[in-house]
Amino acid sequence: MAPVLRYDHDTLEQQLKDTIQSLYQILVQVSTYDNTTASSISTPLHPSSISSPAPAVSASPYTASASASASTRSPASAAPATSSRDVLANEIRALERSLQAVHRTATTPSAEASLPPVPPELIQYVEGGRNPDIYTREFVELVRRGNQLVRGKQAAFASFRDVLAAEMEKAMPELRDDAARVVAATTPAPAGSGEGSGGGGGGGMATGP
Repeated sequence: MAPVLRYDHDTLEQQLKDTIQSLYQILVQVSTYDNTTASSISTPLHPSSISSPAPAVSASPYTASASASASTRSPASAAPATSSRDVLANEIRALERSLQAVHRTATTPSAEASLPPVPPELIQYVEGGRNPDIYTREFVELVRRGNQLVRGKQAAFASFRDVLAAEMEKAMPELRDDAARVVAATTPAPAGSGEGSGGGGGGGMATGP
């Protein structure tokens, strides 16, 4: 398995952190959700309700100026605040972006950015509480044993091929070229040095009877 680049690992870790943070923010917003907006809760009092009902006090110049200043400040203080619904919608959109980023990273076709495949047998091995190094050693032993078995079969078939070719050359000399061509076509290139010894052994077995 190819090792994961450190840069890709850090990027994926940050994307997972962003996803967890978005889930936490959604949890907080749902637990403190309020259908009413903050502006409707904290609506300032009308200037007429603040002024005194006594005609003498309302007729004074200072009270008139205070009422005028309060009336000019009321539109700014009454600006609508962000509701819980809008905040929750923003957090859900942020969670959607985080999940899409993780999905793109996990399904990218690039070999450098993709995660290495883990065999399901190895996962079951680790879940069973066994050492992964033992799994690797057992896997190598199984592969070596299988290679030895296949190599033995190849050697046995190659020996049988040489004996058969030698017998056919003795019984039908006119097929000598055809038998030699079949032997050359079925002999692997790296085993060219052993072909002569195999052919010699086949010839010896053929001339023995």
